[in-house]
Amino acid sequence: MPANEANNTDTSTTKSDDITFRKPESQDGSRVHKLISECKPLDENSVYCNLLQCTHFADTSVAAEMDGDLVGFISGYIPPKQQNVLFVWQVAVHEKARGKGLAKRMLAELIAREESADVQFIETTITPDNEASWGMFRSFAYQRSMPTEEFILFDSRIHFAGEHNDEYLLRIGPFNRDDA
Repeated sequence: MPANEANNTDTSTTKSDDITFRKPESQDGSRVHKLISECKPLDENSVYCNLLQCTHFADTSVAAEMDGDLVGFISGYIPPKQQNVLFVWQVAVHEKARGKGLAKRMLAELIAREESADVQFIETTITPDNEASWGMFRSFAYQRSMPTEEFILFDSRIHFAGEHNDEYLLRIGPFNRDDA
């Protein structure tokens, strides 16, 4: 494994107000896990999964820091068979950073990256009761005049044996790169 894959050495950052955006690094894995555990109703994954998000998917994920604290994180990836899609896996914003539009700013940071140059659609899955996520993604699309569509991707009964809510796929786009 190349050294930069195990320990992401790309330290490019973008600063907005008092919040700094950057690609996550391997050292962020446990911090990401803690942040997600504090952001209900997000599903917690293992620390190992978060380590992979911070290394293998660093180019399509973003960490947001305020005063040295991790206050926001988006994990995402470009599906191998859909090179024009950025799939957003999780969006986490710490309560002390809420009300600043941080989630939408992190999403804008992701799609502005060189690694997202071919992206024309954003996709994510959301449970019906996650009003904050629905609101954020719909607002992001509305502010940019991007169309949306949604449908059940993973059915509660079929895919989760009734132990998890339906997961709806929300698709935003196509969008004009100049307006993203």
